[in-house]
Amino acid sequence: MTRNIGKWLISGPPVFYLAVFFVIPTFIMVLASFRHAGEFGGLAPIFLHDVRGAHLNLTLESYREYFSDFIYSRLFIKTLIYALVTTFFCLVTAYPLALLIAGSEKRHRDLLVLLVILPFWSNFLIRIYAWMIILGPQSALSVGLNGFLGMFGIEPVGLLFTPFAVVLCLIYVQLPFMVLPLYANLEKHDPALLDAAQDLGANSWQRFWRITFPLSLPGVYAGIALVFIPVLGIFAVPDILGGTGGIMIGNLIKQEFLEARDWPFGSALSIILTLGALCIVGVAAMVAGRTVKNDA
Repeated sequence: MTRNIGKWLISGPPVFYLAVFFVIPTFIMVLASFRHAGEFGGLAPIFLHDVRGAHLNLTLESYREYFSDFIYSRLFIKTLIYALVTTFFCLVTAYPLALLIAGSEKRHRDLLVLLVILPFWSNFLIRIYAWMIILGPQSALSVGLNGFLGMFGIEPVGLLFTPFAVVLCLIYVQLPFMVLPLYANLEKHDPALLDAAQDLGANSWQRFWRITFPLSLPGVYAGIALVFIPVLGIFAVPDILGGTGGIMIGNLIKQEFLEARDWPFGSALSIILTLGALCIVGVAAMVAGRTVKNDA
């Protein structure tokens, strides 16, 4: 009896938290996706009273609207590509940085980690608007780039309000979420393994690919999840830096809720995005599990 009480005291709070802030909101969102839009926006009454009496006022119209027009699926694919590109460049950029921090002297590690998380000390929107200045037509970056292109007779290019601006800012925003789990993993590696491999004749690349990288895969998977999933639903970055050409599925969901006030269709888009993300993460987890099993 005492052991059961102890288990509930430990597992109860997180279960309660997930139920209140995830399960119940998800159920409400699922139910809203099957409802009719209200006459002035929002949701129509869930119970309809007519000559047949009271009955549920539910419909599949929101899902029919999504699957009847390929533009929504194309926007989802575009968002997926943005997320994959962002995740890839975050991994390529963050891995050497995390390796450098993990391999530095202990008295320098705290400072280096602090520099990684330093951007979190400023407001998220302020950091995005700062990129408007960096990528603006009169910025030093744009003037220098267009001056260089002009030397070869190439037309000037705009950096702001382009897919490039969206992906670049997404990489900047999500990079710390890739660095931190990688660093946490790489810091725990036993240097004796690398010394043993060197004694057996392995060069630096062989030591990295045969020892360091396989051991760091849990950190890689954690970083990919922390970057990929939030990017799928983000809307602030493409809303500010992307213009009409950089819109993502998160922007459409925001428009349906706040501007069009079509809550059922916005809910349906959210559910489809969630299911798509879960399927992608599930497939990735299966592949990762098989990789780890084969390595073992």
